[in-house]
Amino acid sequence: MTAVDVMQRTSLWPEPMPVRPTSGHCRFCGTAFRHTVVDLGMSPLCESFLRGDQLNQMEPFYPLRVWVCDGCFLVQLEEYVTGEEIFTDYAYFSSFSDTWLRHARNYVEQMIDQLGLTPSKSVVEIASNDGYLLQFFVQRGIPALGIEPAANVAKAAEQRGVPTLVKFFGVDTARELVEAGHSADLILGNNVLAQVPDLNDFVGGLKILLAPEGVITIEFPHLLRTIEGNQFDQVYHEHFSYFSLYAA
Repeated sequence: MTAVDVMQRTSLWPEPMPVRPTSGHCRFCGTAFRHTVVDLGMSPLCESFLRGDQLNQMEPFYPLRVWVCDGCFLVQLEEYVTGEEIFTDYAYFSSFSDTWLRHARNYVEQMIDQLGLTPSKSVVEIASNDGYLLQFFVQRGIPALGIEPAANVAKAAEQRGVPTLVKFFGVDTARELVEAGHSADLILGNNVLAQVPDLNDFVGGLKILLAPEGVITIEFPHLLRTIEGNQFDQVYHEHFSYFSLYAA
């Protein structure tokens, strides 16, 4: 139920926007919102679980109103809370899913064979979670670095032998890595692009970090399949954007 886009570094990469769009405007091109795709009312954050002593307190709810941009056709939610509020301490560990681990192992084998990856190459995963995927590169002796903002999840990755930088990714982080002598022959991001509030900063960072002959793979839910399957549960505040072939 995902779309995988494999891209080599080219001059077609968009440059980061100098200023993030304000509320009510497209996060990619800045066009003001006019058209609603679906309005699912109000909802709390999906990964913010209440403690027992909070059950009698008010819980914040935010609009689940999905817009489509007139300018670039990106389907998206507004950003009511920051990524830091959602992802700094995270409840989801990717390794809990056996089928997802099989998918990750198969991906690693495919990339090693297709790209001819050896211990002289380097791999970086953005939003690497608990090392569920990079562990298979490490087992093959290929240098790997995870970038993961949730310290609690990154700790589990380190225990698997996956070096992990606890940071949000964007232009600044990419520049820091390049200045320290790091570049990536393969950058991958599974189920992260849809969860990025500032798309232009994120994609701008990919361009900086990628080696001259490097490859990027991005995996994300496809808007068409979401609509065809009536997958309304894909709409929640952790998913800021919903990509199609018109906006991907």
